Amino acid sequence: MITIANQKIGAGQRPFVIAEMSGNHNQSLERALEIVDAAAKTGAHALKIQTYTPDTMTIDLDEREFHIGDPASLWSGTSLYKLYGQAYTPWEWHKPIFERAKALGLIAFSTPFDDTSVDFLESLNVPCYKIASFENTDLPLIRRVAATGKPIIISTGMASIAELDDTVRAAREAGCKDLILLKCTSTYPATPANTNILTIPHMRELFGCEVGLSDHTMGVGVSVASVALGATVVEKHFTLSRADGGVDSAFSMEPAEMQQLVQETERAWQALGAVSYGATAAEKKSMVFRRSLYVVTDMQAGDVLSTDNVRAIRPGLGMPTKYLDRIIGKRLRLDVRRGTALSWDLLG
Repeated sequence: MITIANQKIGAGQRPFVIAEMSGNHNQSLERALEIVDAAAKTGAHALKIQTYTPDTMTIDLDEREFHIGDPASLWSGTSLYKLYGQAYTPWEWHKPIFERAKALGLIAFSTPFDDTSVDFLESLNVPCYKIASFENTDLPLIRRVAATGKPIIISTGMASIAELDDTVRAAREAGCKDLILLKCTSTYPATPANTNILTIPHMRELFGCEVGLSDHTMGVGVSVASVALGATVVEKHFTLSRADGGVDSAFSMEPAEMQQLVQETERAWQALGAVSYGATAAEKKSMVFRRSLYVVTDMQAGDVLSTDNVRAIRPGLGMPTKYLDRIIGKRLRLDVRRGTALSWDLLG
């Protein structure tokens, strides 16, 4: 069990749902605060942002590998530097965003991308940290975050088992005691067929930590299914409206969808229950509607039971139907009216 800002996370708790703002504020603090308000109304448990500047992410070049030329990319035609300039959350916005979230009962935290962002987030006393998939092999960054002693959530997109082993070892050796790994597919959007959530229970067993899903698919189906496989954390990008545009809007959830995600993942968790056979307490009243053996004609003492006068019918107050072959040919010792539940004490 892991605790983040008094919120318990683990198998015995409802899924911890994180709304990721990312760059969906579209460079407006007012919109950012509206996203916080909307996230709180959906029932999400946490609000996450990202802490970087274009210069802490890359260099200002619009050529070669610094230019996004893939026509299939959501961000084709721009440079990495320009993309991060559009997407980053100004650092002076962090405090008002976090304060608004806290006032609304949301746990607010961020993803740092270098030492300066960790230092800044520490000055704001964030309760935990998130490591993005593209940084999950940046062991110096992971050690720096782990040294804070706060819980760390790490997305595992693209990472091999060997790379994740390095990541987990680095975090734990540097002081991280509370670790959550999120299965993640680093395509935007991701397809369900490329999500492979069967990895979730394997990851839990392999690394002995809490596991969840950072979900870039559309809809709630994949996230709900992940809970059935043991995910205790679900992270989804969140926006007010995809129609408003923005760097991450195309694969972000709108408020009604996020509310559905919170509700349906909690239902999935509730449905897990425990290994159970036999009637539950709630089912006991329904047992009367099972089939059982009844006398279906008026009969007198000494009459012989047959399939003409005994049938398996509802309700279930008579002898279990498995005894039908055993009682055929036996005689009644009492007069019996049609509709009498058959029992052993009626037989001679």
